[in-house]
Amino acid sequence: MINLPSQVLLNLLIAFLWMFLQDEWRFLTFFSGYLVGLALIFFMRRFFSSVFYVKRLTAVIKLIFIFIKELILSSILVIKQILRPKMNITPGIFKLTTKLKGDWEITTLMLLLTLTPGSVVMEVVPEGNLCYIHVMDIPESRDAVLHATRSFEKAIMEVTR
Repeated sequence: MINLPSQVLLNLLIAFLWMFLQDEWRFLTFFSGYLVGLALIFFMRRFFSSVFYVKRLTAVIKLIFIFIKELILSSILVIKQILRPKMNITPGIFKLTTKLKGDWEITTLMLLLTLTPGSVVMEVVPEGNLCYIHVMDIPESRDAVLHATRSFEKAIMEVTR
């Protein structure tokens, strides 16, 4: 059975073979061979042990766009809190449970949450899917982190499962 990395290599092999058989060493010929290989792999996908690799690739791109969106939204929230004439923030720690199960999934979620401004993952409980997060302002930032967590979880599950 052919797994995900093998699908990519097979597609590149088909593209190079197409380019060599056409006897034109141009990018357009390689790209057309890549599209032919993509179509062949798509039609033969029932013989593969994993999902079609373009589906997984689009899920990764979707996760990147969700991260960029959440990064911008949390940055705006932090800028609003900093630029107030009187700083009225209440930092705090709250407990977060996640639906993710594997080490890779939980680690990815925690890294994405730490990279967004205004929140820091302090501890991940080794036994399960529980973590403690420090946020800059509990009333506003907690809701933003919970919203980001739900969208990250959904996107991470699309990538890994």
